[in-house]
Amino acid sequence: MIQQKEIILKERRRGFHLVTSEILGQLPELPQTGLLHVFVKHTSCSLSINENYDPDVRSDMEQIFNHIVPENQPYYDHVLEGSDDMPAHAKATIIGNSLTIPITRGRLNLGTWQGIYLCEHRNYGGQRRVVCTIIGE
Repeated sequence: MIQQKEIILKERRRGFHLVTSEILGQLPELPQTGLLHVFVKHTSCSLSINENYDPDVRSDMEQIFNHIVPENQPYYDHVLEGSDDMPAHAKATIIGNSLTIPITRGRLNLGTWQGIYLCEHRNYGGQRRVVCTIIGE
């Protein structure tokens, strides 16, 4: 069985946001065994799996990536869409645009402290479209 659904994640400010529940809330019942593939259809945000408990991790991740890929660098050519745009593209490339998560006994088989992050790299990125593909028995 293969199912696919495009969902919309609500608009968020720049930062790392836990979206596991928001994604699962828009999906049909998961199979007993399988895979969930999640793909974000944008070039200025990304998806990651990380700490789902302590919000300090999310704010620290934002600070780390702002340090690694700073805004307003003189070597950026792509600047017409704002000072956060080119760094957003670079951050999205570093982190990636998709995840594949195992499904076991009808649930995502994530570790105890793992959750899905939407990594919003624009100050105001708007709603984000995500394609979720469920492969299972």
